[in-house]
Amino acid sequence: MVRRPLGNHHDGPDTLLVTSDTKQTEPVTELTAELRGLITGARFVLFDFDGPICRLFAGHKAEQVAEDQVRWLEARGLRELLTDEERAEPDPHAVLRAVDRRHQGSDLVIELEERLTSQELRAVKLAYPTPYVDPLIRTWHAMGARLAIATNNSPLVASRYLATRGLTDCFAPHIYGRTQDLSLLKPHPHCLNRALSALGAEPSGTLMIGDADTDFQAAERAGVRFLGYARNEGKEKILRAAGAEFVVGSWEPLLRTLRGQA
Repeated sequence: MVRRPLGNHHDGPDTLLVTSDTKQTEPVTELTAELRGLITGARFVLFDFDGPICRLFAGHKAEQVAEDQVRWLEARGLRELLTDEERAEPDPHAVLRAVDRRHQGSDLVIELEERLTSQELRAVKLAYPTPYVDPLIRTWHAMGARLAIATNNSPLVASRYLATRGLTDCFAPHIYGRTQDLSLLKPHPHCLNRALSALGAEPSGTLMIGDADTDFQAAERAGVRFLGYARNEGKEKILRAAGAEFVVGSWEPLLRTLRGQA
């Protein structure tokens, strides 16, 4: 029986949640020998947050957040700051980047970023955990791998979510995310490099996990291996087109591999 909780705070730490979106890719039942080696040989693992660990905007929709940003700009007489295409953009990060391109580092950008962080914090309460990721994280951590978060979301938001899942000890204090310098968002490798430096990690022994082409590009620039997570065919196509060699649609086979069951 599939549990469909009202929000993140209703789940236990290892709840398996399957949604219509997560069913869109065929489950991976076996890993290649090369991928198994990549998984078991990773001494340091950097996780993107929204996607591989949870669907942050599952309940508090990203489209609504982007619309709120646009309305906020319009209320200040700044409608023409965005193109028609940018005003219709469903991704709040894209709206934020568009404003920053025209007024980099301005008070306007800082306030808009703070508003986005506030909306992300609201979204935490209704976020869905990615199936199998909680036990995967705990198993990897128990086996001695050093874990970190490298995300374009606010690090405060990632920290808040991890606390609700009882996962803080697996990552803290290594949670690196968006700063007010938006030029350092992925695909810039800034947050990955911060994690590598703080962990004392060798890039050759590090694996980056992400679900976007910008995650792959940041991993390449930081010199670390990459594993893509794609919850549907569209995301897989984007990752493959970017050059990702390894892409999975479920964390279950990785969990079984780490537990010696595959």
